[in-house]
Amino acid sequence: MQAEKKIAVAGATGRVGRHVADVLAERGHDVVAMSRSSGVDVITGDGLAEGLRGADVVIDVTTGPSPDQSAATEFFTTAARNLHAAGADAGVRRMVVVSIIGIDRFTGGYNAAKLAHERAAQAGPLPVRILRAAQFHEFVEQLMAWGTQGDVSHVPPMRTQLVAARAAAEGLADLATADDAPELSEIAGPREERLVDVARLLAARRGTPARVEESANPSEPDAALYETDALLPGPDAKLAGPTFAEWLDATASAVPGAVDAQDAVGQRRDAGGRDG
Repeated sequence: MQAEKKIAVAGATGRVGRHVADVLAERGHDVVAMSRSSGVDVITGDGLAEGLRGADVVIDVTTGPSPDQSAATEFFTTAARNLHAAGADAGVRRMVVVSIIGIDRFTGGYNAAKLAHERAAQAGPLPVRILRAAQFHEFVEQLMAWGTQGDVSHVPPMRTQLVAARAAAEGLADLATADDAPELSEIAGPREERLVDVARLLAARRGTPARVEESANPSEPDAALYETDALLPGPDAKLAGPTFAEWLDATASAVPGAVDAQDAVGQRRDAGGRDG
């Protein structure tokens, strides 16, 4: 039985953060859910000292409002510096950060911003554990929506090993509470899938759009990486179910019509504001 810890979750109202908070609470830990809606802002620093007071661990699952490489890099590096500074002052013993599988092979965009995030986190005074995750099941619907024109959704050619956000949250909780864990680890779903195939499965379930087609973006400098193994987990990755089809069945039965969106590797993000 693990001893109860006080764990602060930065970005606790986000797509992964809310699962992290739930998992930690279910395991009996004292969770401090930090977000702008709770008065904590990782960029301005407002509320950080209070939110981290007495915390053993801080988990950084914050997301910024812009997919632009420069803006996203500024957000992530500022957040990392502020969390380190406030965490060190508060006596926090560890930071855990969510990242993306394969980002060190990409040259630009959101992936480059996340790599800068990792490096900023590793440069701070707190010990850091990083969990690189595959794309989330929740990401498929959003990407389809971005590429929909009329009754056709165009999705990029992509090999991936989709994982549920809840499974990634469990992995983050494990890293936050384990006495011994690697500084860098990966989590992915149970099997490799092509984005177009899972998108067609979702479209068939929903009845819309009528067609889903693969369409490469000629302006994407890293397009070829999406079609190779760049986004696939390494041999030491933790593989966690459910599969996309199983997750879709469970989601549809729990809340008909509700599939949440996840910020996608290398893709645009919703501009509705940041978590944390």
